[in-house]
Amino acid sequence: MVISSIDIQNGKVVQLKQGEELVLQRDNAPELAAEFDRYGEIAVIDLDAAMGKGSNLEMIKPLLRKAECRLGGGIRTPQQAQELVSLGARKIIVGSGAFRDSARKGAGIAGGEFAVNIPFLEAMSQKIGRERLIVAVDARAGEIVVDGWKTPTGLNLVEAAKAVEPFAGELLFTCVEREGTMTGIDLAPVRKLRETVSCQITVAGGVSTLAEIEEIAALGCDVQLGMALYTGKINLADAFVQSLNWKKGEIQLPRAAMPSPHSLLPIIVQSTDGQIMMTGFTDKEALAETFKRGNVCFHSRTRNKLWMKGENSGNVLKLVRLRADCDRDALLATAEPAGPVCHTGAWSCFATNRWYTLPFLQNIIQERFRNPAPGSYTATLDDNLVREKVMEEAKELCEAKNKDEIIWEAADLLYFSTVLMTRAGVTVQEILDELDRRHKK
Repeated sequence: MVISSIDIQNGKVVQLKQGEELVLQRDNAPELAAEFDRYGEIAVIDLDAAMGKGSNLEMIKPLLRKAECRLGGGIRTPQQAQELVSLGARKIIVGSGAFRDSARKGAGIAGGEFAVNIPFLEAMSQKIGRERLIVAVDARAGEIVVDGWKTPTGLNLVEAAKAVEPFAGELLFTCVEREGTMTGIDLAPVRKLRETVSCQITVAGGVSTLAEIEEIAALGCDVQLGMALYTGKINLADAFVQSLNWKKGEIQLPRAAMPSPHSLLPIIVQSTDGQIMMTGFTDKEALAETFKRGNVCFHSRTRNKLWMKGENSGNVLKLVRLRADCDRDALLATAEPAGPVCHTGAWSCFATNRWYTLPFLQNIIQERFRNPAPGSYTATLDDNLVREKVMEEAKELCEAKNKDEIIWEAADLLYFSTVLMTRAGVTVQEILDELDRRHKK
């Protein structure tokens, strides 16, 4: 998997060389998050919080629901981590707190200030789950460094990684001496880490070529891109393609002009509400076209050529995001269908009808308001009338006596509540996000 970095300082997206020298600055974090999310998770780092110089949380909060984000920077308590998960962070990155004995802060290396903080990691893991916890094992010349890479700890990288693994689902290794330099990654410590731990490893620091991404992927590691991405040295679509396990997808195809073996990976396509719509196969050419066109493309095994779903019917699959599985040899595409997906005319290849979800209901209501058809009841519901109907239906639901009455009245209440939300510019997803936040607190 390829992970894009969004480092935030003073309310701006920045890229720093060696964590200090400002190289570039942007103010379009939401647009970057929307774009990066197509290719993988995003590492959002609050540099000010990491340095103890403030917080960019209010700027970051909307990003956590806009994209699949892992969040780091100044996260020092399990309660803080849990709150961020409730706001939408998929994973939490901790660094300095994992390697400092809080009881001996200020004692320095000789005084035993630095050690793997087992109680802290245990508490974090228990609070948010091991699978959500990433420990940043940032190192310079094989030594763990903390406090924005400014403070050496005397801790050995490999030994520290082994000690934290029981509490973390993933390690983030940054080769600090190469960070921001685009001089290439030092693969020697990556290999040592991969030999030592079995958890997922994400590698950052100096990566500047597609060949390096391929090497890192061959070691079974993910890669995090910053400077090379922002400066245009690496194209994110190309990086995604290069990070996949094409070796595992090698097959023989009867095509004289095509080098053999040819690599195909299975791809599952789902709608934004999670309904599986179809499966197919993709190759490097099809993936490149998917990103270029913004519609999901496949490799047709029967016709032995590139095929874009809907190229004749118009029922294209507009790409939202692509994700690889844990072995990087299968893909999941989330897409918005322009019409029926199956060649039979069915909504999907696995079901005849589309799921009737609350987002689907809201889409219908929005369309009624945009293009009111003659006789449309929904289109007549102004703000006062719909509020009256919500109160009326809530009362009738409370007075319902049996199961059938409860179903009927609850359906009415859901409908009118969704109309009220739509008129106010509130989406169903925003309501679901709030419920998710409460569930995770």
